[in-house]
Amino acid sequence: MNSLISVKWIFRIAGIYGLLVLIPMYFMETQTGIDSPPAINHPEYYYGFIGTAVAWQFVFLLIATDPVKYWLIILAAWVEKFSFGIAGLVLFSQGRMPDPIFAGSLIDLFLGCCFVWAWFKIKKSLA
Repeated sequence: MNSLISVKWIFRIAGIYGLLVLIPMYFMETQTGIDSPPAINHPEYYYGFIGTAVAWQFVFLLIATDPVKYWLIILAAWVEKFSFGIAGLVLFSQGRMPDPIFAGSLIDLFLGCCFVWAWFKIKKSLA
């Protein structure tokens, strides 16, 4: 039972953290272009990314309500976390990602590892 409580908290923390990081980005298009030139010239990609990422944070919060019920969705959550985490490792190793963004990708990589742990904890409890 304690494992399921831990699993719930992992997804709850991931969802809340993601919302805290992503929602302010809706108001930072201009600043993002200044901090990481050139200016954003395809805002549809920028806002599409934010919207998709925000939607995933709600999926994490949903998983937190009943991880056993939503167990299989955790597999897709791995893709959400590892796609940025692994890309961050590659881009940073090529000198193509600034340190602060790389730090964010490492957080996603860490959360992805937590999601893998959670999936196996739930699988074990189902046996």
